Amino acid sequence: MNSILRTSALFFAALFSLSVLAQDEKKEAKEGYQFETIVDLPTTSVKDQNRSGTCWSFSGVSFLESEMMRMGKDPVNFSEMFIVRHCYADKAGKYVRLHGHLNFGPGGAFHDVLYVLKNYGALPEEAYQGLEYGEDSHVHGEMDEVLKNYVDGVIENKNKRISTAWQEGFDGILNAYLGTTPETFSYEGKNYSPIEFANEVVGLNADDYIQVTSFTHHPFYEPFIIEVPDNWLWGEVYNVKLDELMEIINNSLEQGYTVGWATDVSEKGFSHRNGVAVVPEENLEVLDDTERSRWEKLSEEELQKQLYSFDGPVKEKEITQELRQMGFDNYKTTDDHGMHIVGMVKDQNGTVYYKVKNSWNTDNKYDGYLYASENFVKLKTISIMIHKDVVPKELNERIEW
Repeated sequence: MNSILRTSALFFAALFSLSVLAQDEKKEAKEGYQFETIVDLPTTSVKDQNRSGTCWSFSGVSFLESEMMRMGKDPVNFSEMFIVRHCYADKAGKYVRLHGHLNFGPGGAFHDVLYVLKNYGALPEEAYQGLEYGEDSHVHGEMDEVLKNYVDGVIENKNKRISTAWQEGFDGILNAYLGTTPETFSYEGKNYSPIEFANEVVGLNADDYIQVTSFTHHPFYEPFIIEVPDNWLWGEVYNVKLDELMEIINNSLEQGYTVGWATDVSEKGFSHRNGVAVVPEENLEVLDDTERSRWEKLSEEELQKQLYSFDGPVKEKEITQELRQMGFDNYKTTDDHGMHIVGMVKDQNGTVYYKVKNSWNTDNKYDGYLYASENFVKLKTISIMIHKDVVPKELNERIEW
């Protein structure tokens, strides 16, 4: 009898222990990421680029809108498609002149937004939505295909000369899809041209903004034309060391200036749905053959859960200048996406993350925002756009402006 009681007691004790363990594990799983705000800067509402390759325009104008707020202005809700339209038209001219030896498509860069602001002005969203093709939101697949086929046809035509009509025809396609840009429009009871609107209402000087990066295949502290396919304008960036790049980002945020962020989002550690971007210490590329074979037996879904859990903070890889350069050289880090850094937080372990405004609508964990770890930003940043006043004085003296 005592033996039976003892066995029963041990059984129930084991059940109780398992129950407590399960509750602890459940509690730990639910803990997730706990973020404490360090810097949180004002910004406008999250927008949706939908099915268009125009993140560079959405993130670029979000940056400009926050700049207006920083300066004490009421922010304009910029028309992203006004910028897209002008860039497509000018890109087409350059593409034809280069006999098609230029990347032609919907992609772009932050300096494209500044280029349009300086040369063509700006429009508010209410004056130019760019939706003239039967859709309620941006769906550019057909338009992108038609525009590419058009300019290729101009280049490949059998006449052995380029007509004087092709640009008007190209503009006609843009007008059909995005609409004709108005010469004047009314805003808050006053009429403006796009240039007048940029000068009198927006009030931002495009020359106040620069782009900065950190790569070793060019000298530090000198500008260079960054080698990414969407850089059709051949825009320059300033090159600094990795720790200096991070210092600029932090200095900018701490002084109240937001940061435009061109980055790579193809990594499994990036999850917009979960609102987190991290660089887990383990991945298939760095495991030895024995370890790799164990992971490769898992399904893609299981692998995602094992290596890239978004239930809470993970141990991350240490990022060096060399590792960052290797990613760029090997096409592991590519110019995928433009977003807008608007703050800094730290998690329950003290790890720093950057609060990032995306343009993929608000249907994710953080209402359209995500948190990118410091290591992710170190590894995957292509370039940043900043106000030149935020460059620390000591660094400013070394850069060849």
